[in-house]
Amino acid sequence: MGGKQRKEERAWFDLEVQGSDFQDTRLRRRFAILLEKLWAGTGQTIPFACQDWASTNAAYRFLSNDRVSEHDILSGHFQASAERVRATDGPVLILQDTTTFSYQRERPELIGYTGKTTLRTGKNGTGPRQPLTQSGILMHSNLAVSADGLPPGLTAVKFWMGKQFKGASELKRGKGKLALD
Repeated sequence: MGGKQRKEERAWFDLEVQGSDFQDTRLRRRFAILLEKLWAGTGQTIPFACQDWASTNAAYRFLSNDRVSEHDILSGHFQASAERVRATDGPVLILQDTTTFSYQRERPELIGYTGKTTLRTGKNGTGPRQPLTQSGILMHSNLAVSADGLPPGLTAVKFWMGKQFKGASELKRGKGKLALD
């Protein structure tokens, strides 16, 4: 990787972190450390990216901290995305997507239920259908894309878990409109 590209990546990283909106500067500093580890280990799980138990434990403590919200974590990215959109020549499309992240858990009520489906049983899925209640997270996101196909970034994202799903089914069916800041 060339020095110029590394500097550009570092500038991008710093812009994303500096724009974050944490209540406490210590939380921003911890976020920067965690983001650096996740960036260096792109595609890895948190334990692999953090590489040791102390860093992994610190990452999970940070993410479960009551004073850290999804807004705090994403605010820097949204601000940087807005600046990149303003700097883009020509039209910018905002692509919207609603995605369900499904998880199998021993205690699905801890994460929430996303809906019901049927599962084919038997070899190669040729057996009878069995009802299945899915658990997971619902995410609706807006991604800005330039006419050249370059993505300046996410402009909005909303997550639902468990009891927060009220109204989400209408959104998935396209019957409701969701205003995202």
